[in-house]
Amino acid sequence: MSSPSIDLDQIDVSVLRMLQQDARVTHKELAEHVSLSPPGLVKRLRRLERAGVVRQYTALVDREAIGLDLLCFVHVTLGHHQIEAVRRFREAVVEIPEVLECHHVTGEFDYLIKVLVRNHHHLESFLVEKLTPLPGVDRIRTSVVLREVKCTTAIPIRPDS
Repeated sequence: MSSPSIDLDQIDVSVLRMLQQDARVTHKELAEHVSLSPPGLVKRLRRLERAGVVRQYTALVDREAIGLDLLCFVHVTLGHHQIEAVRRFREAVVEIPEVLECHHVTGEFDYLIKVLVRNHHHLESFLVEKLTPLPGVDRIRTSVVLREVKCTTAIPIRPDS
């Protein structure tokens, strides 16, 4: 998942910041914002895409507007840490639609999973029917989010500049 980093100049930084604010900005608007011609901007965007800096363009959907009210973080501990057990767990968890993110972490638990469900009944069903039966799962601890204080997808690109 990780790519070698590339050197970003100030124009790249400006382009990336603007795209993170609004990926629907037109090439013409973006080119004007960074003082490039539209063809020059497209060439720069293609370079950033080929380098893996820009992975995709997407829409952010308001979860509550579509009835997904319960955001949770689930800590998972595996019973065994053999390579095959870990591989099987990872392959299984990526297939579960309620899982937004899954991170292998240090500390008391092995994985931190960000989960989105409709309500408490959906959460129970997810935990009992989908997560607990996954290969290697030994222990689960769930935290329900009461309020999102900050939620962003924007990566701080050179926050010092």
